[in-house]
Amino acid sequence: MLFAYNYVSHVMDKLQSFIDFIFFEVWCKAPGNGDFRLELFDANADLKELIEAFYYGNTKDGDFFYGHVERIYSLFAALLPPQIEQLKQWYQANNDIEKVCANDAAVQIARYADITAIYPDLSKQLASFFKDLWPLPDVAALRDKIGKIDEHYDAFMKVNTNGKCPFCGLSDIKGMHHTKREAYDHYLPKGLYPFNSINFRNLAPACHECNSTYKLRKDPAHNTAGRRKIFYPYVTSGHGIEITIDLGALDIDRLDPADIQLTFGPAAVHEEIETWKDVYGIDERYKAKCCGSDAKDWLEQVRILHDTHGIAPAASLATVQQQTEKDPVANSNFLKKAFLEACQRAGLFDVIAEGGAAP
Repeated sequence: MLFAYNYVSHVMDKLQSFIDFIFFEVWCKAPGNGDFRLELFDANADLKELIEAFYYGNTKDGDFFYGHVERIYSLFAALLPPQIEQLKQWYQANNDIEKVCANDAAVQIARYADITAIYPDLSKQLASFFKDLWPLPDVAALRDKIGKIDEHYDAFMKVNTNGKCPFCGLSDIKGMHHTKREAYDHYLPKGLYPFNSINFRNLAPACHECNSTYKLRKDPAHNTAGRRKIFYPYVTSGHGIEITIDLGALDIDRLDPADIQLTFGPAAVHEEIETWKDVYGIDERYKAKCCGSDAKDWLEQVRILHDTHGIAPAASLATVQQQTEKDPVANSNFLKKAFLEACQRAGLFDVIAEGGAAP
């Protein structure tokens, strides 16, 4: 991805703490702890109030939440201590999103397929619960504890203000001046991974193209060869993606994707880059941009500035390079810079400087 989001702490994070308590203090202690009962939640007053509201409220969403917690409890009750320990390790690993992204060897993540192979009934109940836990149940008792998702989005976008999707850098993303919002993408897909469907470190707003056209249910952490590294959406240190474009043809009006070669860096994050390209269709989308009207206009601007104002093509490129340094994703500057540098290397700037039209 081109840049990382800043993580924004919010009262809505409290829901993950509720799930943590349910998992470790209720489900994992089910063996030998007797029948499921409200007293199991005494150590977490806010959660107990919520569970009581679900139990006595007789709503569909309340029945969903309470019913699943109770059914999963009964399945945990039959497990042996080593089995409980294995599930604890999987839960912790699946929620340590940053280490999952780094493919940390000490973090053994689990997919539903892994759990199904050993505990088919439990896997089915966990999937039914965690997959449908998002979108969040629309229950007044829950809203009173954690607020509304639109409030989280507003707070998030007040901090993350550049208005572009970090996963592609091409599409605008709705911000604090919009009345609508983008969908939150489950970075590790909720259909594949248990335990983290409401963990906001696994949730990141993404543009429609990235979320619903290209990524879909792709698994960033796995491919056919096994585990792989991926960019962490909330990393605190930048990686500075480098893009070089080389043109195999000089007729800009008739460029084809086959005429464009993209090279990405730096080498230090090569594996993360390859995953990013695979998951979000980056090669296809960037090449299409270079073959479209935007790229033609980028070169046309250089020609107009030269013919009308006497500005040398190299000076125009220097301005774009400065703009890119200041804001890489505004107006697709990162791609505009790489494309115009390719045009310069291909000799198209010389043609403009000599008074000819670009091929």
